Amino acid sequence: METERLKSAAAQGVIAPDFLLDKTLAQIRLARGGKVEDWPIVASFVKKTQGIPGDWAADAAKIAGAKIAPALERQNAELDAHRQRATSDAGVWKLPQGEAYYAWTLRAATTTRMTPEEIHDRGQHELAELQSRMDAILKAQGLTQGTVGERMTALGKDALYQFADGDPGRAEIMAFLAARVADMRARLPRAFKTLVPGNFEIKRLPPEVEPGAPGAYGGPGSIDGKVPGKFWINLKTTELWTKFALPTLTYHESLPGHVWQGEYAFKLPLVRSLLAFNAYSEGWALYAEQLADELGVYENDAVGRLGYLQSIAFRACRLVVDTGLHARRWTREQAIQWFASTNGSSELEVSGEVDRYCAWPGQACGYKVGHSEINRLRAKAQEAQGSKFDLREFDDAVVKTGGVPMVVLAREIERFIQKGEKSRPNSNLSPIFPM
Repeated sequence: METERLKSAAAQGVIAPDFLLDKTLAQIRLARGGKVEDWPIVASFVKKTQGIPGDWAADAAKIAGAKIAPALERQNAELDAHRQRATSDAGVWKLPQGEAYYAWTLRAATTTRMTPEEIHDRGQHELAELQSRMDAILKAQGLTQGTVGERMTALGKDALYQFADGDPGRAEIMAFLAARVADMRARLPRAFKTLVPGNFEIKRLPPEVEPGAPGAYGGPGSIDGKVPGKFWINLKTTELWTKFALPTLTYHESLPGHVWQGEYAFKLPLVRSLLAFNAYSEGWALYAEQLADELGVYENDAVGRLGYLQSIAFRACRLVVDTGLHARRWTREQAIQWFASTNGSSELEVSGEVDRYCAWPGQACGYKVGHSEINRLRAKAQEAQGSKFDLREFDDAVVKTGGVPMVVLAREIERFIQKGEKSRPNSNLSPIFPM
């Protein structure tokens, strides 16, 4: 079916950029390389059938050789044909009805009607505010020369914040992540009245998919709890990560981010638990990073807070880069250089990010738009409820609503405000965390 879809797309003039096709073809060749019986998909099936009578290894290899290998060959041939017609133009502006298509992708990703220009401008504005906060911390650390991006680049190259190379560094990273999760579990009752199990595992992505995969992703397991959620991390090289960037990533993907939020959805009717809205889920995961800061994880770790702010700024950069590629006709190289120099991220990291935006237009804009909307709603609730405001109740209201468009979330929080709002004299707002 996927090969037929590719043929249909090509007939309509929809061809991916050459650099994406090169990456995809390399992954397919890696996936179908070697002996069929050694393929990861076969080995995985064999492992899962241990103890069940039958020659499952032979059966799995036979099916892979007779069905999967020819399908991969057909897809490889079709992608090769696309590659012969491809250009290096990175944005969907080049496609038939590209402008209308991009407007639709932004609407789907953000569940708003913001235009590319509005999103681009918001990204620049929020980035400036975040980098102002980062600048103050950098100066306090004695880093005063150069742009914020240049100073963050220098910080990322400091051996103090790097992991060892190879497998020793990979083991170090896994232990580092586990320690951060354990610490966060103890803090969560301060941010939520209703607690879920947070049942998940931290796993390395399979090496054969790491070259084209994002840095990390996560989500909940099965509703019955028998299959734990996963926090997948890309460890193709330890150079991808710094010690000040990994904590906030952990909170984004696991607790109180994607894994945590997903388990609340299990309490909803099945159809509601299956619905997914990018701005809500990714906005929540960014908000989870913010909660970690507010819960005090960086109280004695100024550089860790820099990593958190850089992560939020990273998402503000996405607003600029995504609209730059698809509406302002930026090249891939222009997007990579702007992203890396502005945010201080490595070119290795942002190269994969930019490729993702080229392949999935609009999606990356949902993160910061959703995050900003949750914060707007929180500020509104805090202003309305005054001393009655309880962050735990607000967070419960957001996370128990489940995946919804942001306009629906706004209506739900309005109900939450009306339920808890009491008349009060004008006074200073209550602390975020009540004693």
